Amino acid sequence: MNILIIGGAGYIGGAVTDMLQSTNHTIRVYDSLVYEESYRKPVEFVYGDIRDHERLEKQLEWADGVIWLAALVGDGACAINPQLSMEINQKTVLWLSENYDGRIIFTSTCSVYGAQNGILTEESATKPLSVYANTKLAAEGYLKDKNSLIFRLGTLFGVSDLFARLRLDLVVNVLTVRAALEGELTVFSGEQFRPLMHVKDVAKAIVDYIDTEHTGIYNLHRQNVRIIDLAYQVRNHFPDTIVTKTDMEFQDTRNYRVSSDKIRSELGWRPIYSIDDGIIEIKELLETRRLKDVSNPRYANQAFLTQRIPELQKV
Repeated sequence: MNILIIGGAGYIGGAVTDMLQSTNHTIRVYDSLVYEESYRKPVEFVYGDIRDHERLEKQLEWADGVIWLAALVGDGACAINPQLSMEINQKTVLWLSENYDGRIIFTSTCSVYGAQNGILTEESATKPLSVYANTKLAAEGYLKDKNSLIFRLGTLFGVSDLFARLRLDLVVNVLTVRAALEGELTVFSGEQFRPLMHVKDVAKAIVDYIDTEHTGIYNLHRQNVRIIDLAYQVRNHFPDTIVTKTDMEFQDTRNYRVSSDKIRSELGWRPIYSIDDGIIEIKELLETRRLKDVSNPRYANQAFLTQRIPELQKV
């Protein structure tokens, strides 16, 4: 297959591209390099914005399958400019659904469930609490009658590849950095649950099912973890770290647990990487000084996009 990886220079895209290089597929990356200054992988690359329909259409004509990863990701990042977030996350997918009939894999988010009790399946009610979740849920709707496989992703962690930037605005990665550099973790409430998953496990699911006939929506996560329990798990790797729990409310009201039984039973999917694997990866980067300036805004979507929004609006 000819596979077009849209957003292939990003956090998930880096791992996807690496894995696809070891297959018989012919791959091409389409990306606007929002977070990067260059693209150095030895794969075919097309620089372009997903809102540039004329440019993107030429690439779609080549592709047998599309992996759509491009988006403004995260509640905070999308709240900066809701209209721009809708254009990038939602309207582009509507255009894709109207102009492409090949195989599509689309990454959505478990945030579409909002704050709910119990274990949530793909049949559970959706109650999005943010611009990000709303745009992803709308995009899912555009693809429901297409040859598409939609993954509702849990909160990711870990290192993607050797080139793509690390995200330090994800809870496992954040807590690991703070434990390593500050020796103290302050957890607000801590009773919130998050469904967690290594970024490479997401990439493997995408690669494994790009050329199958499976369609529909699937939750994708490894395990549901309370934030306070996660903090203590991180402390296991940094024994001198002090964990402090406060009753102060955290502004992120999401609290949910999901089930990935559907993809396990129907597709036979199994995750490989543990939370400890992700913690160890980040710890090693810090200890070997391969990750030097953790305060650089490029490692956090909201902080970086706050600076880049005017530039993105020009397209």
